[in-house]
Amino acid sequence: MQLNVRYPSHPEDAKHYTTERLRKDYLIETVFVPDEAVFTYSHFDRIIAGGVMPVNQAVELTGSKELASDTFLQRREMGCINVGGRGTITVDGTVYDLLPLDGLYVGMGAKELKLESADPKNPAKFYINTCPAHKTYPNVKVDIEKAAKRPLGSTETCNKRVINQYFHPDVMQSCQLCMGMTVLEPGSNWNSMPCHTHERRMEVYFYFDLKDNNVVFHMMGEPQETRHLVMHNEQAVISPSWSIHTGVGTSNYTFIWGMCGENQEFDDMDNLNPLDLK
Repeated sequence: MQLNVRYPSHPEDAKHYTTERLRKDYLIETVFVPDEAVFTYSHFDRIIAGGVMPVNQAVELTGSKELASDTFLQRREMGCINVGGRGTITVDGTVYDLLPLDGLYVGMGAKELKLESADPKNPAKFYINTCPAHKTYPNVKVDIEKAAKRPLGSTETCNKRVINQYFHPDVMQSCQLCMGMTVLEPGSNWNSMPCHTHERRMEVYFYFDLKDNNVVFHMMGEPQETRHLVMHNEQAVISPSWSIHTGVGTSNYTFIWGMCGENQEFDDMDNLNPLDLK
């Protein structure tokens, strides 16, 4: 298991960063590596984000020196959404079959975590977020049909989309982790505009389903000190609580958002007037 550590930054410092420094601190360039677990540990609310792509063998998630734990979820809860082919996750002897876009929540304290693909020619791609937990909630499989749907936006404003809430109080219980997937319709490319901030929780975005040579311009920074990162397919980005949350692509795309912090209310956000951005 690869576990890269990222340290937090103050917005007064971040606004002086070069493009290279912004990418170094916030961009997660590689999410999936065959037969490996690749994670990034961010000290922003201590979220871990990354991916597991089993191809020729199963991949097990274990404790590590960085986590100071015997098991991966000794003090954590986990959310996973499969963005690849069919696969399975074994949690303490119980096997969960995950089709494309199925999700699985695993509560704190699970010991055995084994991830496998059904077909090495079309491997599963398990995108994972974990964060610290204070209580064990039951494991819950949430497929795309069971996710709470929130249609938003319009064709006229280029942001017609459906927000699928997988691990969210409207669907199931968790300690602090919220996770879902937003699907933009063809002809739409803004994932959230007008944009917003939410001081009470941070976020990680994972962009995928970008075809050909299309990219996403992920906007970040304070409202009056905006910056951007150019994102490729199957890359993720750490978005601090003080940063705006928005982005625009050269085509439509899909992204998974994961949040942790002290508030799970999805609408707890501070909306911004686009004319106030700089």
